[in-house]
Order: sequence, then structure tokens, then C-alpha cells
Amino acid sequence: MLVIACGALAREILALIGQRGWDHLDLHCLPAILHNRPDRIAPAVEAAVTARRDRYDRVFVAYADCGTGGDLARSCARLGVEMIEGPHCYAFYEGVAAFEAKGEVTCFYLTDFLVRQFDAFVWEPLGLDRHPELRDMYFGNYTTLVYQAQTDDPALTDLARRHAERLGLGFEHRLTGYGELETALARA
Repeated sequence: MLVIACGALAREILALIGQRGWDHLDLHCLPAILHNRPDRIAPAVEAAVTARRDRYDRVFVAYADCGTGGDLARSCARLGVEMIEGPHCYAFYEGVAAFEAKGEVTCFYLTDFLVRQFDAFVWEPLGLDRHPELRDMYFGNYTTLVYQAQTDDPALTDLARRHAERLGLGFEHRLTGYGELETALARA
């Protein structure tokens, strides 16, 4: 089976493949930076599926909607491939129902990937490296940075706490593990 995944999930999917012995899975990742332009996710996934599907009995898309406004789900349906349910990885790591029930509209979320890649995916693309005065405009309505940790790594937790301080936000650490990413891959 082929798994077409967001590059932000690569480390986690590879860990699951190793832990669970899923040696029947092949992983192809698309650049995580596509999240900065969600309108490009569905076409990129569609191109990747189309280019590779003839070599596999089954293809699974390891993305949630990720800001595509339903475009990714429509593409997957048209291609006849499954994808992960939910609006984004923050929801499926925590569990979509639990995430939605919390309704945390004033929280800014980071995963292990985003903690590691904070400057490249948050700080620099928003121009905060050049214009730190924009911080309050971008993050002024947030109260808390929630670090949804896939692994229990004190160094990453400390780094996430420092990111919260840079943003002027409170900090909360939640050890979510792989959440519904693992169950979705197991079902697939």
C-alpha cells in the first residue's frame, strides 16, 4: 500500500511503520510547506496519486482537510482513495471529536514537527524575523500555545515553551501521541 502524506507527518509515520512492523507500506511525502498555500495541496496530492497508483493495490492519503475547504476530500473521492478524517492534524492527533468539543478558538497549536520547524513555518513566513512588531497583530487574539506532543521529549517541550514566550502566549503541553493518525493508518 502507498501512503501519500504531508511532509509534516513523515517522522511520525516512519516511527509507526517501524513500531508496528508495517513493512507493506511505502511512504511518499509532499512538502509540508504546502500548508502555507492550502489551495495547492489537493492538486499536489492528485498528481502524486496519479503518478504512482498503478504500482499499488491501494493508496491512502495521510492528510486531513488542512485548509483546502473540502477540495482534498473531493479529489480523493474522485480518485477513489481514502484520507484521514478531520479538519487538520491538530484535531486528529488529539482525536477529532475531543478536539472539536473543546472549542479552543484562542489557542495556537504546535506539533513536534512545528516545534522543530517553528522559524521556517511560522516566524519567517509571517515576517516576524524582520518585523517583530507584527506579533501582536497576528497573535493578539490568542491566549495559549498548546503543544500537542507526539513524543515525550523534554528538549522539545522546552523549545515549545520558548516559542510560546516569543509569541507572548501562555503554554500548555499535551502528550497526544499519534492519536487518530495511528488508528487511520491501522485501518487502512
